[in-house]
Amino acid sequence: MKKIYYLSTCDTCKRIIKELEPLEAFELQDIKTSLITENQIKEMQDLAGSYEALFSKRARLYKERNLKEKPLEEKDYKELILEHYTFLKRPVILNKGQIFIGNSKKIVEAAKQNIHS
Repeated sequence: MKKIYYLSTCDTCKRIIKELEPLEAFELQDIKTSLITENQIKEMQDLAGSYEALFSKRARLYKERNLKEKPLEEKDYKELILEHYTFLKRPVILNKGQIFIGNSKKIVEAAKQNIHS
Protein backbone atom coordinates (compact mmCIF):
# COMPACT_ATOMS: atom_id res chain seq x y z
CA MET A 1 0.00 0.00 0.00
CA LYS A 2 1.19 3.48 -0.87
CA LYS A 3 -0.44 5.91 1.50
CA ILE A 4 0.29 9.09 3.42
CA TYR A 5 -1.73 10.11 6.46
CA TYR A 6 -1.34 13.85 6.96
CA LEU A 7 -3.07 17.00 8.11
CA SER A 8 -3.91 19.47 5.34
CA THR A 9 -3.70 22.42 7.74
CA CYS A 10 -0.17 21.46 8.83
CA ASP A 11 2.55 23.42 7.04
CA THR A 12 5.14 20.80 7.97
CA CYS A 13 3.06 18.00 6.41
CA LYS A 14 2.57 20.08 3.23
CA ARG A 15 6.31 20.81 3.01
CA ILE A 16 7.21 17.14 3.45
CA ILE A 17 4.69 15.97 0.83
CA LYS A 18 6.10 18.53 -1.61
CA GLU A 19 9.62 17.32 -0.80
CA LEU A 20 8.62 13.68 -1.47
CA GLU A 21 7.08 14.37 -4.89
CA PRO A 22 6.49 12.87 -7.36
CA LEU A 23 4.10 10.60 -5.46
CA GLU A 24 2.60 8.49 -8.23
CA ALA A 25 0.07 5.92 -7.02
CA PHE A 26 0.06 7.33 -3.47
CA GLU A 27 -3.21 7.88 -1.69
CA LEU A 28 -3.24 10.96 0.54
CA GLN A 29 -5.61 10.90 3.51
CA ASP A 30 -6.27 14.11 5.38
CA ILE A 31 -6.88 12.76 8.89
CA LYS A 32 -8.99 15.75 9.85
CA THR A 33 -11.60 15.28 7.14
CA SER A 34 -11.28 11.51 6.70
CA LEU A 35 -10.88 9.99 10.15
CA ILE A 36 -8.59 7.04 10.80
CA THR A 37 -10.39 3.71 11.04
CA GLU A 38 -9.75 0.75 13.35
CA ASN A 39 -8.33 -1.22 10.41
CA GLN A 40 -6.01 1.61 9.38
CA ILE A 41 -4.61 2.14 12.89
CA LYS A 42 -4.10 -1.62 13.23
CA GLU A 43 -2.21 -1.74 9.93
CA MET A 44 0.00 1.15 11.09
CA GLN A 45 0.56 -0.53 14.47
CA ASP A 46 1.53 -3.81 12.80
CA LEU A 47 4.24 -2.01 10.82
CA ALA A 48 5.36 0.32 13.64
CA GLY A 49 5.38 -2.32 16.39
CA SER A 50 3.29 -0.28 18.83
CA TYR A 51 0.58 2.34 19.10
CA GLU A 52 2.91 4.45 21.21
CA ALA A 53 5.25 4.82 18.21
CA LEU A 54 2.34 6.43 16.34
CA PHE A 55 1.35 8.72 19.20
CA SER A 56 2.26 12.40 19.28
CA LYS A 57 3.24 13.66 22.71
CA ARG A 58 3.49 17.13 21.17
CA ALA A 59 -0.27 17.34 20.63
CA ARG A 60 -1.93 20.28 22.34
CA LEU A 61 -4.54 17.95 23.86
CA TYR A 62 -1.76 15.83 25.38
CA LYS A 63 -0.69 18.83 27.43
CA GLU A 64 -4.22 20.13 28.09
CA ARG A 65 -5.36 16.78 29.46
CA ASN A 66 -2.15 16.40 31.46
CA LEU A 67 -1.62 12.95 29.94
CA LYS A 68 2.09 13.08 30.75
CA GLU A 69 1.17 12.43 34.38
CA LYS A 70 -0.99 9.40 33.57
CA PRO A 71 0.32 5.88 32.96
CA LEU A 72 -0.75 5.23 29.37
CA GLU A 73 -0.86 1.72 27.94
CA GLU A 74 -1.05 0.53 24.33
CA LYS A 75 -4.86 0.45 24.35
CA ASP A 76 -4.88 4.05 25.64
CA TYR A 77 -2.64 5.25 22.81
CA LYS A 78 -4.87 3.48 20.26
CA GLU A 79 -8.08 4.92 21.73
CA LEU A 80 -6.66 8.44 21.91
CA ILE A 81 -5.49 8.34 18.28
CA LEU A 82 -8.91 7.11 17.16
CA GLU A 83 -10.63 9.70 19.35
CA HIS A 84 -8.81 12.74 17.96
CA TYR A 85 -6.63 13.11 14.87
CA THR A 86 -4.09 15.38 16.58
CA PHE A 87 -2.79 12.44 18.60
CA LEU A 88 -1.34 10.81 15.46
CA LYS A 89 2.30 11.70 14.91
CA ARG A 90 2.43 12.98 11.36
CA PRO A 91 2.88 12.45 8.59
CA VAL A 92 2.66 8.66 8.48
CA ILE A 93 3.96 7.24 5.21
CA LEU A 94 3.29 3.66 4.16
CA ASN A 95 5.25 2.24 1.22
CA LYS A 96 6.57 -1.18 0.22
CA GLY A 97 5.62 -2.75 3.55
CA GLN A 98 7.48 -0.06 5.50
CA ILE A 99 6.28 2.76 7.70
CA PHE A 100 7.81 6.19 8.27
CA ILE A 101 6.39 8.17 11.18
CA GLY A 102 6.92 11.83 11.94
CA ASN A 103 8.77 14.75 10.47
CA SER A 104 12.39 14.40 11.55
CA LYS A 105 14.94 14.98 8.79
CA LYS A 106 16.20 11.41 9.15
CA ILE A 107 12.70 9.89 8.78
CA VAL A 108 11.81 12.12 5.81
CA GLU A 109 15.07 11.26 4.07
CA ALA A 110 14.54 7.53 4.65
CA ALA A 111 10.99 7.81 3.26
CA LYS A 112 12.27 9.68 0.21
CA GLN A 113 14.88 6.96 -0.42
CA ASN A 114 12.24 4.25 -0.04
CA ILE A 115 9.74 5.96 -2.35
CA HIS A 116 12.18 6.78 -5.12
CA SER A 117 14.30 3.62 -5.15
